[in-house]
Amino acid sequence: MFAENPEEFISKVTKLINNEKATLIVDHITYNRIDDTYDSSIFTESKANCDPLKAFQGSKHIMDYVFTDGLAEDSIEKRFAQSLDRANEVAVYAKLPKGFKIPTPVGNYSPDWAIAFDDSHGIKHIFFIAETKGSMDSMQLKPIEKAKIYCAEKIYNIPESNVRYHHVDTYENLLKLIKDMN
Repeated sequence: MFAENPEEFISKVTKLINNEKATLIVDHITYNRIDDTYDSSIFTESKANCDPLKAFQGSKHIMDYVFTDGLAEDSIEKRFAQSLDRANEVAVYAKLPKGFKIPTPVGNYSPDWAIAFDDSHGIKHIFFIAETKGSMDSMQLKPIEKAKIYCAEKIYNIPESNVRYHHVDTYENLLKLIKDMN
């Protein structure tokens, strides 16, 4: 390939080398807890540019209306949010805004949900960050998505933290994960 088209060869080799470098970084990434916080105003910023047809009224969401992604009337996110609204175990939840980002070596990552659960005594004790995907099959996820999810698992599943992160496809699978943690 070098003899026929050296520019294309150099471009492809550079891409392969950069992909391998990113893979090595992601495979060995660690995060440390810092004192930075997000201002709570990110949850109440204007939804003026959001499509009102994607919204539905939520009873346990931090705002009156939940704006989910996806074009389908019955999207995965909408079904997930409706399940959160109906669940007795859920105290409150938030659809995380696009402005909430985690820097990773392969680009910024925005998880979907933050959820606070009640225990059997009515105490809010588990804070969960969830990423809703249409499939739990890692073979169906793009490599870049898998790398970002891996980084999110590293940042949120720090042992001294009361926050946990998983990617799920249904509320039932999320609930099973929580019950397995206890």
